[in-house]
Amino acid sequence: MPAIWHTGNAADEGHRNRGWILGHFMDPACGVRSSQDVEVKWGVHAAGEQRAAWTCGDNRTTLALLVEGHFRIHLTTDYLLWGPGIDHSWEALADSVIITVRWPSQP
Repeated sequence: MPAIWHTGNAADEGHRNRGWILGHFMDPACGVRSSQDVEVKWGVHAAGEQRAAWTCGDNRTTLALLVEGHFRIHLTTDYLLWGPGIDHSWEALADSVIITVRWPSQP
């Protein structure tokens, strides 16, 4: 039976999955971190790092929270909380930590 609770270090554990610590992509043996409902990412980005390509056709709602640093998210609208179908890319203007939450969790 998978664990019904988990403790850990988001930066260490996220390193194995490009920062993602919860979502559909986690093995069911990971217990509560395997979810079809939500995805959570602890994103640690060095200054100058960027996602040059835009996402396209995403069907999830996304919330990005700046924990530390200076970060620019490029959107096709003016909002930082965006719903399905809003394409985006990003750039770390300084060393930054971002928490990203998306739902639902989809392949």
